[in-house]
Amino acid sequence: MSIKKALLAATMLTLPAAMASAQPVSGPYIGVGAGANWVNNPEKFDITGDTARTIAGLPASADIRFNDVGKANYELGWGGVASLGWGFGNGLRAEVEGNYRSNEVDSIRGFNLAPIGRTGGFQTTYGVMGNVFYDFDPGFLGIGPSYVQPYLGAGAGYMWTDFRNLRGVSGAPGNVGTQIFSDDKDGSFAFQGIAGIAVPFTWLGVPGLTLTAEYRFLGILGADMEVSSRDAGNRVLQSAKLDVDKYNHSAMLGIRYALFQPAPAAPVAAPVQPAAPAPSIARTYLVFFDFNRADLTARAREIIGEAAQNARRAQSTRIEVAGHADRSGTPQYNQRLSQRRAEAVASELVARGVGRDEIGVSAFGESRPLVPTADGVREPQNRRVEIVLR
Repeated sequence: MSIKKALLAATMLTLPAAMASAQPVSGPYIGVGAGANWVNNPEKFDITGDTARTIAGLPASADIRFNDVGKANYELGWGGVASLGWGFGNGLRAEVEGNYRSNEVDSIRGFNLAPIGRTGGFQTTYGVMGNVFYDFDPGFLGIGPSYVQPYLGAGAGYMWTDFRNLRGVSGAPGNVGTQIFSDDKDGSFAFQGIAGIAVPFTWLGVPGLTLTAEYRFLGILGADMEVSSRDAGNRVLQSAKLDVDKYNHSAMLGIRYALFQPAPAAPVAAPVQPAAPAPSIARTYLVFFDFNRADLTARAREIIGEAAQNARRAQSTRIEVAGHADRSGTPQYNQRLSQRRAEAVASELVARGVGRDEIGVSAFGESRPLVPTADGVREPQNRRVEIVLR
């Protein structure tokens, strides 16, 4: 084997140990993210008010509300979010988010000033949203241990839209120097949808640390901005209200940190049988798991290998595999977690040469603790699978 192949094999073997498998968030967490933001171009402007006729270039007999009198396109901008939330340990999360986005104007059309030769200014949005998420568990779906966890979310809240020196100057004959101008802000209802993936980075020695990558769609409804038309001397000719429905798209990378997560517990060794001239074969084996985990440690695989070897020596006709969990989390979630642990042990037994038809798998959740505890207590010895040779 070449040195390159050896290094590649070593990397592939150590990667699963370095990256913890994805687990549901339990308890408080904080998160930050930043990335690119683009506006759903073109952004259409409606005008309302008695003086809107002049800005729209319409006769006095026209209605006082005019739709699509102007349109704006924006450059690619940036955005950032910060959140504080709570995970319920079953895939559901709820959080409060603060956010900020900024885009520079690229072009403006309409307002009876076409062609508009010179444009400038910025549009920023910021506000507070309440979000609800669901983290999908690929392991529970039968895909096996996964180091990537997809999630979906939705939110609603209140956002402010801020036009800073937003302007377009006409170069058309008869209107040279005439400009449309807005420097105002307004708040309104907002909603959003979120889709993302999370990758845990506990190999850095910080339990609960996760990298996130997500797409966000943000809609802001009915922001009313003050807009005016001005002459070449920058004197205000008319003012009206600019009604804007805004839609933003964002692609962001971020970090999420679940607070107060315990360090991975060291596995508890199975009872050691005393040495004897003719050693007896153990009939019961205990395989222990880290908190909220269903993946096998190196020590767990050793114990399962010993059980498989002794099953052949003792000519066992049946191997019972029973999964258990501690009392941290809901009974329903612990039932599923104990089932996943039992299935992981059964799969390892099959890999060690035991026939699948020789194995009986059962799960008891938190109902049969090895060490009785109060509800919510994280007890390492209750996070186990029992292997019994019959």
